[in-house]
Amino acid sequence: MPSRFTWLPFNSYDGKTDPIEHVSHYIQMMSLHFHNDALMCKVFPSSLGPTALRWLNGLRKRSIHSFFELIQEFGVRFMTYSRVPQPVDALLSMKMGVGKTLFIYANRYWELYNEIGRGNEKIVVSTFRMGLPEDSEL
Repeated sequence: MPSRFTWLPFNSYDGKTDPIEHVSHYIQMMSLHFHNDALMCKVFPSSLGPTALRWLNGLRKRSIHSFFELIQEFGVRFMTYSRVPQPVDALLSMKMGVGKTLFIYANRYWELYNEIGRGNEKIVVSTFRMGLPEDSEL
């Protein structure tokens, strides 16, 4: 380990959440050491919970040659837990419920929007308005 390396408090991957999010979080936490492939591989197990650690320990010796290969195999093994991005048209199904506040509707809408990712801003504004009641003053 490098003399200046400080162990970080990683989220422990439980084998039931999105592996891509886990790897992204791990890379972000290790961003100062991202150039050190060996260190990235050596520290990665400390971010794994029991299920993922069993998988890692079951890999054939010397079958992984880089951090990229490690996270690729990790993603393949746990891909059934990957989050599937919502299509942009999922925003069309959003409606402000009767008796619900604009605050609640907006929170639900933007939460879904953030799951979709980048999209056409004109569509975003239009679908937001379409979900409002007709008597809305917005």
